Amino acid sequence: MPTSPSSSAQAARENVARQLRDLRKEAGLTVAELALRCGWHHAKTSRIENAKTPPSPRDIRKWCNACDAVDQAADLVAASRHAESMYTEWRQRVRTGLRQLQDSYVPLYQSTQLFRVYCSTLVPGLLQTEGYAKGLLSANARFRDVPDDAAQAATARLERSRVIHEPGHRFVFLVEEAALSYQLGDAEAMAAQLGHLLTAGALPSVSLGVIPAATPERRLWAQETFSIYDDTLVSVELLSAQVNVTQPTEIALYLKAFEELRSMAVYGAVARSLIVKAIEALE
Repeated sequence: MPTSPSSSAQAARENVARQLRDLRKEAGLTVAELALRCGWHHAKTSRIENAKTPPSPRDIRKWCNACDAVDQAADLVAASRHAESMYTEWRQRVRTGLRQLQDSYVPLYQSTQLFRVYCSTLVPGLLQTEGYAKGLLSANARFRDVPDDAAQAATARLERSRVIHEPGHRFVFLVEEAALSYQLGDAEAMAAQLGHLLTAGALPSVSLGVIPAATPERRLWAQETFSIYDDTLVSVELLSAQVNVTQPTEIALYLKAFEELRSMAVYGAVARSLIVKAIEALE
């Protein structure tokens, strides 16, 4: 089972906290003594050591100086910054609007050769039609209370999806059958979206698998939506955040999960029949 993405970020924070705690103990300092040397309340030391408060670069440098370990400060500052960058709040990412968020993915898409995308509740972004994307993005904007530029963002999402038609890229998409039934926008927009899946799934660079709801004795249950870019980055979407996983051991877990899910999917005519069934249910 893949490590929870939120716990992955927390584990990185806890690793920095543990190293700072070890430095204090190796220096023979109590929590209070270290706090005195750093010029802050002892409660702050405890919060940092328990990974409840992330230390600033200045805090880390003071800590290392107090423990006569100045040579370790640079590495700890870098590790702390990496831990905090793993967990990016959606509100921070979308505060300037959804259009800019869509555009921010373009360089990553252009540099990726193999895309592996698993979606349990939605049609993958790279396969979304304008009407479907607009319905989804507008709902997101209302829920998160951010500027609703869903129309422009949907256009940007379609523009970035052109990468599917460019040479040098391959795409493996997996969706749970339930994602074909969750309606976003009106019935017409949903029907158009499902119809597009029938077309997109036939592209030479695309493999589209559907995991049937009736799959017996699933070896792996439905997971959070995640995308694997080559073998170097996994992007996981949560309600409150997007988590970027870069640790090789964790990427390996997501690759293993993807292969388990892929083995349960159906393809070709069988997958198309499930999509057609979802279209017929709209009528």
